[in-house]
Amino acid sequence: MLAFKAIKGAGWLVFSRFVGRLIDFGTLLVLARILTPADFGLAALATSLVLVVDTVLEVPVTQALVRLRSVDKSHLDTGFTLGILRSFLIAIIVLAAAWPFSVFNHETMLMPLALVLALGPIARGFVSPAMVNFARQLGFHQTFLLETSGKVCASIVAVVVVLYGGGYWAIAANFVIASVASTVASYILAPYRPAFSLARLSDFKGFIGWFSSAQLISALNWQFDRFVIGAHADRTTLGRYSVASDVAAVPTQSIIGPALQPVMAAFSQITSDRDRLRLAFLKATRFAMLISVPACVGISLISDLATDLLLGAKWHDAAPILRLVALSVIPIPYFQTLYSVSLALDRPSIIFRLNAIDLCFRIVLVSIGFYLLSVIGVSIARIVLSSIMFLFYLAEARRLLQLAISAQLRNLWKIAFAAAAMASWVWFLRGELADRDLNHVVELIFVAATGAAVYLGMLLLLGMRLIAGGGRLELVDRAMVRRS
Repeated sequence: MLAFKAIKGAGWLVFSRFVGRLIDFGTLLVLARILTPADFGLAALATSLVLVVDTVLEVPVTQALVRLRSVDKSHLDTGFTLGILRSFLIAIIVLAAAWPFSVFNHETMLMPLALVLALGPIARGFVSPAMVNFARQLGFHQTFLLETSGKVCASIVAVVVVLYGGGYWAIAANFVIASVASTVASYILAPYRPAFSLARLSDFKGFIGWFSSAQLISALNWQFDRFVIGAHADRTTLGRYSVASDVAAVPTQSIIGPALQPVMAAFSQITSDRDRLRLAFLKATRFAMLISVPACVGISLISDLATDLLLGAKWHDAAPILRLVALSVIPIPYFQTLYSVSLALDRPSIIFRLNAIDLCFRIVLVSIGFYLLSVIGVSIARIVLSSIMFLFYLAEARRLLQLAISAQLRNLWKIAFAAAAMASWVWFLRGELADRDLNHVVELIFVAATGAAVYLGMLLLLGMRLIAGGGRLELVDRAMVRRS
């Protein structure tokens, strides 16, 4: 029942994030048709500064409260106070950094753009902490309402701004309004009377220490490539790279990431039973990679069709970047699952260690990649980096859960085999269709549909089944069932 409840909650989060990303993607299509890659490049550079500050100062209120046995008003007040202090620090740091950042990048408009973008994370610090009660109960339809309302409001404002000639300010409006509208909606969905208190700081302190350290390094990991490209390439190149990276991340941000959010709460409830926890981890990683692998490989194989059809001809040069970057995203869901189980076991130091290793490799590989092949080199470096980090994820899961690397790989080999069959089919099919001058929409639909059919068919042939009903929703491997 716990697994079914977690998956039901994940369903709401997936649906919420999917709808949100669908709205975001629709907004992106409108903006991409009107704005230029250079506009996106300038916005991406300003956003990178804000996101680094935002991530470094992230206060894990929800994660810290979810793992507690009980939560009272004083916990909520402490969480709210920490959020307000965070917003205050974001305002001070961005205000201090915006001008030097603008001078360093030789872009005078970076300063006002960064200051406006900072309003987004500042607003998120005021979100009602009572929303955590829904996460603790594995009920997430309120999250759907929260995120969707913010996205809809942001999309409307952004489209109005761009249609009235606002240029790249439409991107900033979309970023800020989404946070402001969601914050307002949080008090409607989860009423809370604000009060300042740090009475329960001890319940947050140790958790926040390691978490904040991990977030500092994580922020540099997420934005290092954009800083390198922004400092040494033109804004058009940065814009193409940023949009390609955003499109490549859709599977992990829209489906897998939100699906794994309730998994942490489920993990937290079974930490005393290590055998059960190991099994739950294997099931969660298999579910995550079941979606991640074919989605990322598929995006890579049809990158040219996707950019031409969805973004327009002026984004044609983003296709080779998307083809490579999409492959680098494949292992991220494995880290997301390991992240969840690490927090459930109150071991945020593991996240810090993995992020630190990632940063060391990233600085070297991305720098070399950019020096040798510019943006394409950075994209290739990301593939190499993700492959190296996947080995570290396997090793860390072995240490944390006493779960052999061979067992982890056996858990995933059928997914890899089915994805390889799908990739072979799509590669062959696209070669056959290359000289037939098909409409790109028809080709995209046909290739995607048959590729998905090959992937699912291969999984069925290999003995994998989805069992639903009777309070159970589970991906089952018949071979493993027979062995047990």
